[in-house]
Amino acid sequence: MSLRSMSLKSKLAEGRGGVLLFGITPPRRSATPEKIKEIAAVTLGRLAGLNLDGLILYDIDDESDRVADERPFPYLPTIDPVEFHTHLGDWDRPMVIYRCVGKYAEDELRSWLTTADTDRVLSVFVGASSGDKPVRTDLRRAQALRAEVRPELPLGAVVIPERHARGGEEHLRMLTKQERGCEFFISQVIYDAGEAKDLVSDYFYACRERDITPRPVIFTLSLCGSAKTLEFLKWLGVDVPRWLENTLLNAPDPLAESYREALAIAQDLREYCERLGMPYGFHVESVSIRKAEIEAAIRLTEELGRHLRATAVLSG
Repeated sequence: MSLRSMSLKSKLAEGRGGVLLFGITPPRRSATPEKIKEIAAVTLGRLAGLNLDGLILYDIDDESDRVADERPFPYLPTIDPVEFHTHLGDWDRPMVIYRCVGKYAEDELRSWLTTADTDRVLSVFVGASSGDKPVRTDLRRAQALRAEVRPELPLGAVVIPERHARGGEEHLRMLTKQERGCEFFISQVIYDAGEAKDLVSDYFYACRERDITPRPVIFTLSLCGSAKTLEFLKWLGVDVPRWLENTLLNAPDPLAESYREALAIAQDLREYCERLGMPYGFHVESVSIRKAEIEAAIRLTEELGRHLRATAVLSG
């Protein structure tokens, strides 16, 4: 097992912070084998210079049942992230593979859990996008199945600050998921640092009250280079403060403005978690097909990596 592979697993298992991840979507299902191979090669080239702890592969599901409004970008099915993982054979660091568990029958999940390389693979189980959506396996059963079949597979869960802002109980969901074996949490895209800090605070002190060690929370950042992307973020349920929405809509270069604000959000969350003693990390999501946005996401990841390394040196 490589040192890099051990690093991410040990950081998460031991509840340490400083994790840096980069997230992408697999190629479209309509892509030819040659195109998939090409995309894999380009992806590996872009990631080569990044000092990441791991790479996230999303499992894309249609969420149109969750929102009545029309989806700003059409839903385009992608290949299974497990399949795309096989095309990234030269990637020598851990892979965090998302599983939208409602898409899969229990036997399918069992088969994957049985064969997953737990030295290189971690997973995040995602439940249905709405309570009314038909599912083949629900989230609770999927978590139980992992505990039965492959408890050594590191498991994470999604956490949504917006849901906490509305109902005030997301930290309790986190505690429940932690009891079911979740070792880390990855947030929805964050554009409101205050909501994320409220959630982290409630979770941290709830853990203290119960004498439980808090698990790392990895904050997801994503850049916005156009009004259409902003509309899509809001459709996904991301809370964008009015002042920031106005700034992005009126900026001559919204991508540059978004980059600046993402760094400011990261700095705010980093300083707060350090003061609190809360283990944290960052995940830069890159799901755009626009070259400028992809390159900006790479730069953001590089800059966040420098900040995390500086923090680690100071704390060490």
